[in-house]
Amino acid sequence: MSSPESVTSAITVLAENIGGIDSTEVTLSPGVNVLTGRNATNRTSFLQTIMAALGSRQSSLKGDADAGHVELAFDDERYTRYLERRNGEIVFEGDPYLEDPELADLFAFLLESNEARRAVRRGDDLRELIMQPIDTDEIEAEISALEAEKRDLDDRLEHLSQLGNELPDLEAQRTALDDEIETTSERVADLEADLEEFDLGVEASRARKEEIESAFADLQEARTDLESIEYDLETERESYAELEAERDDLEAERDALDDDLESPDRLEGRVQELRARKRSLDTTVSELQSVIRFNEERLADDGFDLDLDDSIDEDRDGDTDGDITDQLLADSADVVCWTCGSQVDRERIETTLDRLRSLRQSKLEERSDLQAQIDDLSTRQKELREQREQRERIETRLEAIHDELKRRSQRIEELEAELEAQQARVDNLEDDAGTVENAAYDEVIETHRELNRLELELEDLEAERDDVDTRIEEIEAKLDERSDLEDRRESVEAELTDLRTRVDRIEENAVDAFNDHMDSILSILEYRNIDRIWIERRERTVREGRRKVTRPAFDLHIVRTTEDGATYEDTVDHLSESEREVTGLVFALAGYLVHDVHETVPFMLLDSLEAIDSSRIAELVDYFEEYVDCLVVALLREDAEALSAGHTYVREI
Repeated sequence: MSSPESVTSAITVLAENIGGIDSTEVTLSPGVNVLTGRNATNRTSFLQTIMAALGSRQSSLKGDADAGHVELAFDDERYTRYLERRNGEIVFEGDPYLEDPELADLFAFLLESNEARRAVRRGDDLRELIMQPIDTDEIEAEISALEAEKRDLDDRLEHLSQLGNELPDLEAQRTALDDEIETTSERVADLEADLEEFDLGVEASRARKEEIESAFADLQEARTDLESIEYDLETERESYAELEAERDDLEAERDALDDDLESPDRLEGRVQELRARKRSLDTTVSELQSVIRFNEERLADDGFDLDLDDSIDEDRDGDTDGDITDQLLADSADVVCWTCGSQVDRERIETTLDRLRSLRQSKLEERSDLQAQIDDLSTRQKELREQREQRERIETRLEAIHDELKRRSQRIEELEAELEAQQARVDNLEDDAGTVENAAYDEVIETHRELNRLELELEDLEAERDDVDTRIEEIEAKLDERSDLEDRRESVEAELTDLRTRVDRIEENAVDAFNDHMDSILSILEYRNIDRIWIERRERTVREGRRKVTRPAFDLHIVRTTEDGATYEDTVDHLSESEREVTGLVFALAGYLVHDVHETVPFMLLDSLEAIDSSRIAELVDYFEEYVDCLVVALLREDAEALSAGHTYVREI
């Protein structure tokens, strides 16, 4: 629900077995509602009831109950929530007001357990809390996609650049081939002209001419076949050498792999063991958190509410012991133990709570260590599997190369035999041609030989030039794409800059808005120990897996003034407990205004305001009354004294 209607009618809240409440029905009004009374009167539990009906999952069941029920009704609408304890956890069902309570949990339900207030008290980085309600996932996804496209464009442009560097050499090679072809063609033409000019004389018989021509034709054919065999043999030898080189490289790569690799399956057992331990720790941490939260709530309400009034009245009838008891109880630092019902010193309970918190923190650290071990072992498993797969691929390829080398070796032997036989045939034909030679035909025969050689050379040159032409055309076709790729890369770079700047602007605007609203709220409180609270956005280096990356961080700063008027900056770590409470409250209230929470949920809940005096609480309530349809604030009687009498007061829950 993004823009609720204003609450105009009375608000009815029913609760059963929520927090410390057995059963209750309370009517609230639009505007300010003040839950007032002494401690342990279920005010916090009542606020949890409203939270549950609105959609929060941060409410608790009564300790001795397995199920609970809440209803919230106003403006002819009714919202219900059912809570049930199952397997040690509380399951929520029903039809609440909010489908997603995240924003309200952070900045509308401002109880002592509120995560925004607690984060400030702990001194956490506030970026995640501030940016959590702002959806930047889509922008981050766009940035990732554009970065991948930019890397692809860079690779393609780099490849085109390499092709462009190759083009001048190819053009120079083509020019050299053209010159050589032209020279060879001219020489061939000259030899052909010389042959035409030769006149063998009338005394040469036709049979003699035919014999000479036949001999040279056979010789030319044999030489052509010889060159073809030589080419095939050279090609096979080159292929054989390339296979040998590949085999040597693969064998070296295989030898470089560790032969004594541990089994990834064996590591799986260790990973499962660590995961089981982590799940056990998760359960322990959850149980500790439940215990801590339960005890914190009980401690905040001063234990159980034991009604001592009747016994005190009886004492007053007989003697003055009642007055003494009243005085002792008024000054006592004890609380009523919720396990045995006896009076227990508050400090002892707080000490026990501190130990529980320390234990929970140690369990959290142990869980982080286990997760790190799991990540390392999982990474090692992946590396081992990849190495094993790599070895298998190498072995498979080596087997294929072995078979191919064997086949090519046989082919080389065959070609060498063919070459030897063809060379012998050429030698025989040259001898035969020599037998028909005589002084009259010596020059003719030599011309034929040279012409045959040049014609073969010319064919090779023209074939080589055709290959160069084809390669040049391929490169030029690809280079035609460069302009489009460069334009697209420039566009992608601009889009990336815009998206990154957009995220930066969103974060900067959020920080500025928080700072402005915190200034306004602090000016209302006029808290004498704190002049200003502000957030600084900075970059920090963090580790993600095995690499370090830069991420933004939001740091909270406190500005204070000394007694002599000097101003200085401080951190949350140096604040007193009450100052931390005030700072956390100011931050959470600013979040309510920055994120316009009133547009999502028409309720604001305030609790644990003891660090602020009555008059400042009244100012704060008056300030936020104009933003929210229904503001419910839980206060002690003395803290509610300065509030307007026109508000709705709830004294019994």
